Amino acid sequence: MSFFTETEQPQVSDHGVWAEKYRPDTLEDYICDERVRSIISDFIKKKDVPGHLLFHGNAGTGKTTLAKIITKNIPCDVMYVNASDNTGVDFVRDKIKPFASTMGFNDLKIVILDESDYMSTNSQASLRNLMETYSKTTRFILTCNYIDKIIEPLFSRTQVFKLEPPTMKDVAMYIVKILTKENITYDMPTVATVVKEYYPDIRKIVNVVQQSSTSGKLELVKLQSANADVKNKMISILKTAKTNKKSFTEIRQLINDVGIKHFDELYSELYNKATEYDNGHTISVIVDISESLYQNALVIDKEITFMACIAKIIKVISK
Repeated sequence: MSFFTETEQPQVSDHGVWAEKYRPDTLEDYICDERVRSIISDFIKKKDVPGHLLFHGNAGTGKTTLAKIITKNIPCDVMYVNASDNTGVDFVRDKIKPFASTMGFNDLKIVILDESDYMSTNSQASLRNLMETYSKTTRFILTCNYIDKIIEPLFSRTQVFKLEPPTMKDVAMYIVKILTKENITYDMPTVATVVKEYYPDIRKIVNVVQQSSTSGKLELVKLQSANADVKNKMISILKTAKTNKKSFTEIRQLINDVGIKHFDELYSELYNKATEYDNGHTISVIVDISESLYQNALVIDKEITFMACIAKIIKVISK
């Protein structure tokens, strides 16, 4: 039995999207190191999670998938929350607390707080109090990319797992399995090229492979350049950011689905069309773009830097 509040209920999976269609449902199908597998397997066998959990690691390495495997294989009521859309104290008080404090259909309740590193310091402190108060009946599973953004009192109350990405070979075999099931013609050098380009983000690799297989054959497609459609959608989303709480998630999903790896064109679009979406905060927006461009030249993960820029812009234009 699962329970979702209306505002947090995930969209029904589109089984035309391979990343969702082939998301593992069982621990046997999940690629991870044996230490993690052994511990989670013990939870499932005992049908209990003995404490709160924190999964951290690179984007696309299966943190959310592992959390959902646990809840699918242990009798429990579940609340799923994308914390990047719900960062404030009010959400913890008005949505999570009622779920944690009321009687459920099962003896155990689990709250999955996805991307918990986006929560404000105050909301994390409020969450810590809930974790202590309702620990007998409710477990919290937190996922994050940046563990240093989790406050120490919250960190210390969880069992921490760093999820390392599978090897490139394991990812390649996973992709081959998907291509075979989808009756897609492929050759291993092409598979290897795609895996190497986007590793360790497995979700992005799957998305890129699907986009590159529309002809029935896996063919290399130059996806690095942001096309006009992506740029237009990004600006359209930013125009609604003041009232659309999911604008950040929508832009990140757009970037992820297309598989963009180089962001110069998107930065240019943000700059050139700033007055169309900045709600009168042109100077602040341009400063944020400039700072992110500087950081972009110094970091390895360009997507994280770009999305940090988007987060800053949304914060400014939503005032």
